[in-house]
Amino acid sequence: MAQAILVTGGAGFIGSNFVPYLCRKYPQYYVVNLDKLTYAGNLDNLRECKGLPNYEFVHGDICDAALLAELFYRYDFKGVIHFAAESHVDNSITGPKIFVQTNVEGTFNLLAAAYEHWMNGPHQVKLGYEHCRFHHISTDEVYGSLGPAGLFTEQTAYAPNSPYSASKASSDFIVRAYFHTYGLNVTTSNCSNNYGPKQHCEKLIPKTIEHCLREQPIPIYGTGQNVRDWLYVGDHCTAIDCIFHQGRAGETYNVGGHNEQNNLTMVKLICKLLDHMHPRANGHPYHELITFVTDRPGHDLRYAIDPTKIEHELGWQAQMPLQEGLKFTVQWYLNQLLPNT
Repeated sequence: MAQAILVTGGAGFIGSNFVPYLCRKYPQYYVVNLDKLTYAGNLDNLRECKGLPNYEFVHGDICDAALLAELFYRYDFKGVIHFAAESHVDNSITGPKIFVQTNVEGTFNLLAAAYEHWMNGPHQVKLGYEHCRFHHISTDEVYGSLGPAGLFTEQTAYAPNSPYSASKASSDFIVRAYFHTYGLNVTTSNCSNNYGPKQHCEKLIPKTIEHCLREQPIPIYGTGQNVRDWLYVGDHCTAIDCIFHQGRAGETYNVGGHNEQNNLTMVKLICKLLDHMHPRANGHPYHELITFVTDRPGHDLRYAIDPTKIEHELGWQAQMPLQEGLKFTVQWYLNQLLPNT
């Protein structure tokens, strides 16, 4: 009998890359994808799952506690992989309430449902549920901003600076509490900036590609010197797989790509790729479209992950070189935005 796994937010960017990977690699799992389908969720990104016998989509909200209880009862989930979150920093500045509701209340509801279904009480696991696990996907933004040197480790103190990162930090702490207080089998991963296919156009890389193709100014906050550690989404999927199946209960694992680049450099790399892959009609380079705009309030200067723990404990390493990953990503967006070329 197939073992049911609940994936939340599987129609979002990272989730829609992970769900097909999980279904293909583990045919013994019955993967139930619960997604609210907000503006950032797109079922077209899950076309690979159409017709798979071990996949099912459920339209619903993790803030609906009654729905979660009913789903746990119906499918008897033996694992949860929790992606669902509001994640765009700009949106959290203009409308923070939904971030608290989804990221904090929603995570609590999921933990409460798992605890109720898997356990009889604190540190008392039900018979047959000894290996059930709740994996929570979080972000390096909970650590705040780094100076020009240093890396985030799992021991770095939390210092979130945006409503988004504050809501994710809160959800991380609730997950931690369910392990220490109740003994729920949880793991958490804090990842660096993901890039790759299926990302919403509000994010830096797809926005840059889209603006280039439309011959529109490419907006860059401030001077473009804000540094991020770029992680290819496929590498992130394999890291989640490793943690969910091999990670130690109660532990946090930082996931990074060893690819520190500032925003301006990333945009220029994309422009250069497009110069070769889809030249402008006027023959000019795309970087001429770069436009600097007023910086975002509370914009963290630098993030950088030290992934030593997951590399040493679980044997995971990022595999995708940045230039190769960017080229693949640009080609994917060209196929989506210019399907007849």
